[in-house]
Amino acid sequence: MAKTQQAVHVARTKSRRVNKAGETVEYESVLLRRSYRDGGKVKHETLANLAALPEQAVEDLRASLAGKTLVEATAGLEVTRSLPAGHVDAVARMARGLGFEKLLGPACRERDIAMALITARVCAPASKLASLRWFEDTTLAADLGPVSTDEAYTAMDWLLARQPRIEKQLAGRYLGPESNPEKLALFDLSSSWVTGHHNPLAARGYSRDRKKGVEQIEYGMLANRHGVPVAVRVFPGNTADPAAFTAIAGEIKDLAGVEEMVMVGDRGMITAARIRQLKETGGLDWVTCLRAPAIAALAADDGPLQMSLFDQQDLAEISHPDYPNERLIACRNPALAAERARKRGELLTATEAELDTVAAAVTAGRLAGAAKIGIRTGKIIDKYKMAKHFDVTINDTKLTYKRRTEQIDAEAALDGIYVIRTSVPAATMDAAETVRTYKSLANVEKIFKSLKSVDLLIRPIHHRTEDRTRAHVFLCMLAGHLTWHLRQAWAALTYTDDNKPTPENPVTAAVRSPEAGQKASTRTLADGTPAYSFRALLTHLATRTRNTLRAAGTAATFELTALPTPVQRQAQELIDQHLNTWTK
Repeated sequence: MAKTQQAVHVARTKSRRVNKAGETVEYESVLLRRSYRDGGKVKHETLANLAALPEQAVEDLRASLAGKTLVEATAGLEVTRSLPAGHVDAVARMARGLGFEKLLGPACRERDIAMALITARVCAPASKLASLRWFEDTTLAADLGPVSTDEAYTAMDWLLARQPRIEKQLAGRYLGPESNPEKLALFDLSSSWVTGHHNPLAARGYSRDRKKGVEQIEYGMLANRHGVPVAVRVFPGNTADPAAFTAIAGEIKDLAGVEEMVMVGDRGMITAARIRQLKETGGLDWVTCLRAPAIAALAADDGPLQMSLFDQQDLAEISHPDYPNERLIACRNPALAAERARKRGELLTATEAELDTVAAAVTAGRLAGAAKIGIRTGKIIDKYKMAKHFDVTINDTKLTYKRRTEQIDAEAALDGIYVIRTSVPAATMDAAETVRTYKSLANVEKIFKSLKSVDLLIRPIHHRTEDRTRAHVFLCMLAGHLTWHLRQAWAALTYTDDNKPTPENPVTAAVRSPEAGQKASTRTLADGTPAYSFRALLTHLATRTRNTLRAAGTAATFELTALPTPVQRQAQELIDQHLNTWTK
């Protein structure tokens, strides 16, 4: 049988023997060997014993046989290219630890490009074309090779087709019974404006960005209690909140793989009509809040909501026949009451000041005619949203107004009071925990803040087709998912509050812990080192580069990554600690 040579390599073998003194002695042999196949079996032939060579010579020989290029220590080196690598490596490190690539789908070119687009959205959010340009100035270019615009959009289409499977896995991981024993899911809606006039989802509606006169899309975010994005739904820009909630409510149990779930939403989303639908569906409880007119009805003379309830405590459970088989938890936050009173007073004063200016113009004859006076007056009242608090009289030559004192006093009496409405039994969730649960909606607001203005810059929407718009929002949601984990991991280095306690009284709980306030005010950590924002930390990580070098006068190149700074090394360690905790 012919022998086929396969490779020459350096092999180290260790053996242990017991000498005459009874001591165990370890011997190491360093051999130059040739591997070959003989009759279907791999065998090794020793060519030389290298034990007499210096250790560095052995390592040089090993590197040379492995195909690496060696240069003399005294030879001059040239850096032919230096690419930012630290921020890309950090995102990849977190993604690998979370099994994110496997979550997206099987290994393929589309998955690699989709993962690169998600990484770009975390590190340097921009349009798709700008992201492809950004690839070229990072290590993604060396790892992926050239990526065309068509390939990027093909990867987005591939990702969108896998959205149901990906969201189902995320929901099972973060909303399933093992990780979510309270069976809680948060849902909220937001909007972002659209450029151009060809997007079929674009429509004019209520803009949460205060961007008037432009078309928009709406998207609802499903998250767990801690604010980890799990699923997203995109709607036309004129969709009402309750309709969006109905769309996700029909899927939530199947997504999470459970029979029962508690949906948490704000007062404009989980309306009375939606609650009737939830009751008919079964298996879905809710936690929401009453609107102001419903609270006023409860606080009427013969109602159960009386101010004496708050003499000794800041929350109390009440009941009312209009809410059968439900619990009402009334809360009063003195700090919120003071803030609303201050704001109302300032708005009333500002409205009166501008109305006085218009009245003076009417008296002086510079403004005449009931229509013109009404238009000017209406703009002022609409500007400060104070129409309900003023009685205005207008004719062709006069403008008078007065405050509705009784109505203002009635509204002021309810300052700081909100009533939480839930179907969850007290044995499952007591009053204080129900308040905490409703307040956890702030975590979804943090997602929207991250998506829109802080981290991911989801807006404006540039895409012209419905599927590409949905793919863009889904890609941003996945980037937001990774960003949440990175923020949690790096809390010790950034301004993120990593020491927020669970308060005994959730109604008057502080927004941030004292430690977080200290970091924000001094801009330093507890050990005196500088604190970073999330974006500034990514920028610092990007200063760790992967460098391509060559010996002067030669064509052969090799790569060398810069050593991490202490902060960069700590960021790596914090990611590993977070993964060890999260994946247990």
